[in-house]
Amino acid sequence: MTDIQHVSVNSNGVHIHAAIQGEGPIVLLCHGMPGLWYSWRYQMQALADAGYKAVAIDQRGFGQSDRPTKVADYTSKHTVADVIAVLDHLQAEQAILVGTDFGAAQVYNCAVRHPDRVRAVVGIACPYDFDFSGRGCAGSSAVSSGTITRTFARPDMSPNECFAAIAKHQFFYAHYYQTPGMAEKEFAAKPAEFLQKLFWNLSADGNLLDQSHWPENPQGYCDVLKSPDRPLPWSWLSQEDFDYYLEQFCDAESKKEFIGGINLYRVADENWHINAQYADANITQPSMFIAGEKDAVLLMIDEQALEAFKSRCDDLRDIALIEGAGHFVQMEKPEQTNAVLLKFLESL
Repeated sequence: MTDIQHVSVNSNGVHIHAAIQGEGPIVLLCHGMPGLWYSWRYQMQALADAGYKAVAIDQRGFGQSDRPTKVADYTSKHTVADVIAVLDHLQAEQAILVGTDFGAAQVYNCAVRHPDRVRAVVGIACPYDFDFSGRGCAGSSAVSSGTITRTFARPDMSPNECFAAIAKHQFFYAHYYQTPGMAEKEFAAKPAEFLQKLFWNLSADGNLLDQSHWPENPQGYCDVLKSPDRPLPWSWLSQEDFDYYLEQFCDAESKKEFIGGINLYRVADENWHINAQYADANITQPSMFIAGEKDAVLLMIDEQALEAFKSRCDDLRDIALIEGAGHFVQMEKPEQTNAVLLKFLESL
């Protein structure tokens, strides 16, 4: 990758690293867990070639951005402020926002809370309001638990209540993350194993939800993540790519390697309460949704999720489910992802 500029942006005392390529209207790219600015390497070049300024950030707690230790520093108020800080740094009144996983919730939050700063919004992997801190597009109306079957993104149960209910019957990573220090210690001891297993299990080649190989009493997340069926390189991730991810995650104090992702899970309840005041807000900007057809997130939410999602997006221009891709659709199928993304941008 050439002609990439790297800048550091001050977001209320936390420095956010951003990579910039191209000139033109700004497309701001927000990754999830596990991710880095580098997760958008295929999109940045395509966007720059199409006449856009691609801006990919390392989220707080990731890569070359600062890694605050306090859980409270990772709420949606903070992650939304990070996006606004980057736009202010670039002296941009508006931008097109694209986010995947936690980044999808982040860009949808920006669209709702700062509609004047968001020209259009693209969610990847996780539909609006179906993240762990969402309400499943149910709005602010009270809904009895008997009418909802999904295990999370509920208006009637807080995220931690949902996590605990699942954990009564099986190991559940989101519940595991809530215990201070446990995940940090596990991942610090075997970062390469954790990262490679997570990439594999969330991709179309893996199966995050398959429990057939689980031990009887798993002690940590790595115990339930299946080992890859084949060594690197994979069709969508080279050894060089993986080494860069590992280097970036591990360029930190011990037990802070994955602190960003861990703490994003730990603020789920706080975000759920913050989101209450926006529960009835629709996405008013032009929008689209992209996901891998085999993404575990789509399998975890109920079948009516996309229909509910459609009802809350006033100008939803496309839903693209890309065949043969899992959770990392923009890396697993970059050409197809770029094609649908650029088509959407051309419609604006």
